[in-house]
Amino acid sequence: MLRISDFSNQVGAAHPTIMAHAVPKTSRSPLRKLLGVKIIATGSFVPEQIVRNEDLAKLGYDADWIRQRTGILERRHAPPEMATSDMAIEASKRVMESAGVTAADIDLLLLGTFTPDMPMPATACIVQDRLGIVAPAMDVQAACAGFVYAMITAMQFVKTGCSQMALVIGADMNSRVCNPADKKTYPLFGDGAGAVLLAAGDEDQGVVSYTLGADGSGAELLCRPMGGSRLPPSAEAMRDNLHFLRMDGRPVFKWAIRLLHDTITDVLDHAGVTIDEIDAVIFHQANKRIIEAAAADLNIPDEKLIINVTRYGNTSAASIPLALDEANEKGLLRRGGLVLLSGFGAGLAWGTTLLRW
Repeated sequence: MLRISDFSNQVGAAHPTIMAHAVPKTSRSPLRKLLGVKIIATGSFVPEQIVRNEDLAKLGYDADWIRQRTGILERRHAPPEMATSDMAIEASKRVMESAGVTAADIDLLLLGTFTPDMPMPATACIVQDRLGIVAPAMDVQAACAGFVYAMITAMQFVKTGCSQMALVIGADMNSRVCNPADKKTYPLFGDGAGAVLLAAGDEDQGVVSYTLGADGSGAELLCRPMGGSRLPPSAEAMRDNLHFLRMDGRPVFKWAIRLLHDTITDVLDHAGVTIDEIDAVIFHQANKRIIEAAAADLNIPDEKLIINVTRYGNTSAASIPLALDEANEKGLLRRGGLVLLSGFGAGLAWGTTLLRW
């Protein structure tokens, strides 16, 4: 039988910090395009409770350290009675209202999340039932890349005619899976949900170029050890805090910057597009320093960047659809315009896409 000490040797000591790991190399994945599919509406939801850095300072956190190292000023935490499905439902209602459609119009539901209501059934099924949608529904677990993975998957259903209208959601409740005593991880994360509706579009709409990839050699850098078949729930594991998310921040930081450079360069070259032609750039909102460093490396002007990590923290699978909805609300997304998205995180998994609106 696997002992806790055995598992700790794999993912780090039982203390919230993790042993140092080497920075994984970015694997170059195939480049593809997926045209003839469009996003017809966006929607989002965040809980009302705002948790500022100053609020965390009262618990012994360094508010200035959080701001300087991450750029985060505040984040949202859900109340005890709220679950991931509740946030996903609210975001879905808003995107359906924006598009002027009903549950009867939707024939596919995909939910990107790593914080489901429960290990089974899929949280997507709970959302599907409560919205009154009669359609297949499933979760997509690719952590912070979950929304991009789910969106590309749903687009293939639409492109092949197997779906007329797909609801794609990214939702995560990170406040429930982060250790409040882990001062290097807990302040980074927040709760939220975002959603889009997909339908058939003109042949020039959709994904001009994309790449999805994964590198499991970095799995230990960002993980939540307890709860699966490797380490089932137990009182001993909980005493060692193995039910909480763990991250080795330094190698993840370096990997993320290199990943953004490599995948974005590849996607733009494959599409024959330059940064100057892009209207908006949305990176996974993990850390403002990562976003700014990658943007400087790629010569992306500040005015093209959509950044809301300062207000919401890292919302994992929700971060890209939250920012996409914000950009849409501000009128930054125009028919024929190009939008660059890149999600990356635990797995290590990533998805970078160039969309023509």
